[in-house]
Amino acid sequence: MQALHQSLVTGHRSFLIAFMAAALAGCGVDTATTAATGASIKKQEMEDGKRTQDRSQQKIDQMQEQMKQRAQQAGDDGVR
Repeated sequence: MQALHQSLVTGHRSFLIAFMAAALAGCGVDTATTAATGASIKKQEMEDGKRTQDRSQQKIDQMQEQMKQRAQQAGDDGVR
């Protein structure tokens, strides 16, 4: 009887250890997946921000060029 009891305790203990190991491994995978997803989102946000910055700089450059042309035209009109 005691041998059966000892066998059941050992079996439960092994099952519990295996279950805990699986649960912890699952948490690690979930954490790694979450971190990878977060990094991917941040990378996409940075790329989007860079594109927005580039477009904004192009618009600023165009506006400066237009202002320069208008200033030249105004100066040319005043000379005539």
